[in-house]
Amino acid sequence: MDFLSDFLTLFLGKLQSPTLGFLIGGMVVAAVNSRLQIPDAIYKFIVFMLLIKVGLSGGIAIRNANLVEMLLPAVFAVAMGLLIVFIGRYTLAKLPNVKTIDAIATAGLFGAVSGSTLAAGLTIMETEGIEYEAWAAALYPFMDIPALVTAIVLASVYTKKQRDKYLRKEEEYLSKQPVAVGGYSSGQGITAGGYPREQHLPGGERVKIWPIIQESLQGSALSALLLGLALGMLTRPESVFESFYEPLFRGLLSILMLVMGMEATARLGELRKVGQWYALYAFVAPLLHGFIAFGLGMIAHVITGFSLGGVVILAVIASSSSDISGPPTLRAGIPSANPSAYIGSSTAVGTPVALALGIPLYIGLAQALMGN
Repeated sequence: MDFLSDFLTLFLGKLQSPTLGFLIGGMVVAAVNSRLQIPDAIYKFIVFMLLIKVGLSGGIAIRNANLVEMLLPAVFAVAMGLLIVFIGRYTLAKLPNVKTIDAIATAGLFGAVSGSTLAAGLTIMETEGIEYEAWAAALYPFMDIPALVTAIVLASVYTKKQRDKYLRKEEEYLSKQPVAVGGYSSGQGITAGGYPREQHLPGGERVKIWPIIQESLQGSALSALLLGLALGMLTRPESVFESFYEPLFRGLLSILMLVMGMEATARLGELRKVGQWYALYAFVAPLLHGFIAFGLGMIAHVITGFSLGGVVILAVIASSSSDISGPPTLRAGIPSANPSAYIGSSTAVGTPVALALGIPLYIGLAQALMGN
């Protein structure tokens, strides 16, 4: 009963937070058909600033960490980022009327990490007097980036297979049609859909994964994130980080959420038919992901002495869903996905569940283990 009360209190409080407040504001503005528009150039600049900041903070934390001690937890963080996306791909995507592309994007967002949820978890742990490694918070890019790249790659592979399947069917259909005078035969020209015949894959040819990964890594959003990570690790950007990027962060994030809210409302109609499935997934997934990560963290605890506080942090970042790097990265990498699906399920259900239920559960479990 206390959990339910805490969940409702936190959810109502989240409605007044700047991040969710601007998201709802953008949805309202779009719903009343306002002519308000944020120029695309400004949107791209804001995304760059936010992602470079996230990368810099992660790189600085990694540079100051003991890499040997960090190795196994980092491997488990990468594994969780990959696993969460595949769980969503083969659960949410199989539910009635859920589009596979939307399910993959949603899983990618839940595999990526929320900085605000991580900050809340660290604050509560410090209040409870739970100790953890100074570098434990730097595990988030090891989960965040693999999850986003995996989601983009899976979406690209799925889209390519669907396109090639369509082209093969169309070719089979046209090959059975009689050739009119001056027309094209089945082995030349173009399909009725306008695709050149020589450009699509034969039926037995496999989709090549590496070019898709390479293209994903070269995308603007992930490039900015990886650039910030490299600069944070290899240079000393603390002065510019603290004087420039950190002060602007919350203001820029609020504008990004406004744009996301406007776009989400524009595609809200597509989500109404299957909204209950996203709500179910968004409630169960954070807890499932967190408990799997807690189990992996306990393995690291036994093998390397990884602290129970660090185990909690690993569980917290696994249960979170990104509110900063994820939405713009997925918007750029999977443009056909519906933002109402992945942003709506994450912000409305996933984040409150992770904060109100997940964090207390993982901390309580760690405290119980400390007492044994």
